[in-house]
Amino acid sequence: MRQLAIFILLLITVSVWAQDKKSLAPTPPMGWNSWNWFGKKEINEKNMKECIDAMVTEGLLDAGYNYFVIDGGWRDTHLGPNGELLSNPEKFPNGMKDLADYAHSKGLKFGLHTVPGTHDCGGDPVGGFGHEEVQVKQFVDWGLDFIKLDKCKYADGWNEELLKTTYLKWSELLRKSNRDILFSISAYKYRDWYPVNCQMARTTRDIAARVGKGARFDSNDGAKGLISAMTVANENNESSQFAKNGYWNDPDMLVTGEQGLNFEEQKSHFGLWCIMSAPLFLGNDPRKMTKEEKGIILNKDCIAINQYPTEQGRRIKVKGNVEIWRKNLKNGNLALLILNRGETEIKNNILSLSELNIKDKLGIKNVYSGEFFSSKKGKMSVDLMPHGCAFLLLEKNN
Repeated sequence: MRQLAIFILLLITVSVWAQDKKSLAPTPPMGWNSWNWFGKKEINEKNMKECIDAMVTEGLLDAGYNYFVIDGGWRDTHLGPNGELLSNPEKFPNGMKDLADYAHSKGLKFGLHTVPGTHDCGGDPVGGFGHEEVQVKQFVDWGLDFIKLDKCKYADGWNEELLKTTYLKWSELLRKSNRDILFSISAYKYRDWYPVNCQMARTTRDIAARVGKGARFDSNDGAKGLISAMTVANENNESSQFAKNGYWNDPDMLVTGEQGLNFEEQKSHFGLWCIMSAPLFLGNDPRKMTKEEKGIILNKDCIAINQYPTEQGRRIKVKGNVEIWRKNLKNGNLALLILNRGETEIKNNILSLSELNIKDKLGIKNVYSGEFFSSKKGKMSVDLMPHGCAFLLLEKNN
């Protein structure tokens, strides 16, 4: 009887944890992260507060981007005497609680990057290993709403069992804390213990961004660690079946707004992240957005497709340079992203709806252009610019 009672208690505990976890991410989280644009060296209290202001004044918060996350570069180069994290006194003289309070005063949620090993990715000995309780208490006291726990470095080298044990310890401490803190794991590939222990997790390598050598759409330089948006999308697609209400696969932050991608490539990149139900974390400078960039990242239809909690959209067909990605929405509605990975324009690309297993008569909207059109004899035609896409919302006719 005692064993049965313990088993029932464990089931109840897991059930409560699952309910709590889902309440933090019923849909893919949205926000902004400092790393892709500012990196470690360029962030400071002044420009982070300016970016917080811009999130509000430029309409990002109203569109759903409600998490403001400061990535690497906020910490001092050493821990305090009790293993506590210290803010860099020159860049952030008023500390992280001041920034969290400022973000909250503007209606935003606030998050930080931290590391579970012994050192951060730059080699400073500021890791949380052995100091987890102290650091989680700090984050609760500072009023954090989001933690990105980045694998980085462990002095004796990570192995899979140590990695799992360490991340699960953080997960348990956060669950037991008296604050709702969204837990984002960044360990560069999918693992089967993610969905019940965090709300979002990286499934990919780092996307090339301004902080390195600039964004790339579909060309890699692995020797320099420059991984394209399309390579990252391919890697994320491999674990598409595991995303669901409460847990979302993370293919890294967005690189919209960067000069490395032209306008068509930015639309395709954002559309892919939307149809993959990826967390939408901007990696731009929100103080200096162009009209064209805002037109992409504030597109209501794109965001609505992303926020449907039905599933992660996935690639369903490849023919030559054309890829078709699909996400089922609700009530028989769906989204399609028709992508041209080639270097030349494709005119009058004809798609058979029956070949895509679409049998109902559906109204079709191009979510970027706003154009409505209908299929003819079960077929539709789209024009595709080089590296461009047709992002389509298909809904049942009333």
